[in-house]
Amino acid sequence: MPAWMTIVVLSLSGMAVSLQFTLPIPILPSMPHILGITSNDASWIVTATLLTSTIATPIISRMADMYGKRRMLLISLAMMALGSVIVATSSTFAIVLLGRGVQGIAAAVVPIGISLLKDKLPAERSNSAVALMSATLGIGSAMGMPLSGLISEGFGWRAVFWCTAVTGAVLVVLMLVIVSESPLRTGGRFDIAGAILLAIVLTATLLVISKVGQWPPVALLALAVITLVGLAGWIPLQLRHKQPMVDLRTAITRPVLLTNIASFFTGIAMFSNMLLTTQQVQAPLASGHKFELTVITTGLVMLPSGIAMVVLAPLSGWLLDRFGGRPVLILGNLILAAGFVIRIFFDSPIPSIIVGSALIGIGAAFAYA
Repeated sequence: MPAWMTIVVLSLSGMAVSLQFTLPIPILPSMPHILGITSNDASWIVTATLLTSTIATPIISRMADMYGKRRMLLISLAMMALGSVIVATSSTFAIVLLGRGVQGIAAAVVPIGISLLKDKLPAERSNSAVALMSATLGIGSAMGMPLSGLISEGFGWRAVFWCTAVTGAVLVVLMLVIVSESPLRTGGRFDIAGAILLAIVLTATLLVISKVGQWPPVALLALAVITLVGLAGWIPLQLRHKQPMVDLRTAITRPVLLTNIASFFTGIAMFSNMLLTTQQVQAPLASGHKFELTVITTGLVMLPSGIAMVVLAPLSGWLLDRFGGRPVLILGNLILAAGFVIRIFFDSPIPSIIVGSALIGIGAAFAYA
């Protein structure tokens, strides 16, 4: 199959997975009435996916290196489809959470897809392809709100998840037909103990961060203790294991460590832009803002940011080829910072918000590339 077809299928898969993070947001206000829960409980419909995605990504990515990247991509997409079916057919809050958790397993599609592209494409094409794959994080998340709003208003909230179930099934078929397996494997034994400890540490850490002010201090303190004890056991285990879940010796080297730190803050900036823009333009007129936009219109305001990430992916790939990663990473974050400066001083009208938001998306696209 032509290389461009592999790039398209992997990029569509990354987009579909990224949709899962923002798809439920427009329907969250109606979930307490539908499921008989509180508003705080309803927030777990988003949190559950974030938790499982954070835990599953390093574990499934490691398994992809050992057992085959295409194989784990297929499993991840199948989990997205299965989780969507579970949510679409559920009638209780617990089952909805289960389905959303299963959907989160698919988050590993983006890093595994990037790795597969690097394995299969020649050097002169891989940078642009990787840049596009990275950009799917932005375009998928940006498209989630308008798509969900349109589908739920026309066909009901369950239709949102039936659509993602069908999308996942179609992508599994396309992956089987078009994408071939990477010839590169690491082999060895899977670090089961490391995976379990990592899952415990990440779960406890994320619960502390997400539930500050909502859960009793005693519960948060217990989770913090679990995190510290888990790390005290996990770090020596990784250093002793011949094929650890995370190669800590490599992770603390200067290029890898600084790149990961930069990626962390770039991610915070990108998602903060999405969340803050959504809150600003949807805020009631009584709050002092002049917008009070609908969910669908809000999604359209966010869409240029995601589109900019995709359109400029080839340019960021060209810059990588010509100047290398470090200058492009710096340029991306300078553009991103400029976008936030515009957001500070020009918080109305809507066109200035769109421009600032799009600049942040462009900066994130360059930085992630």
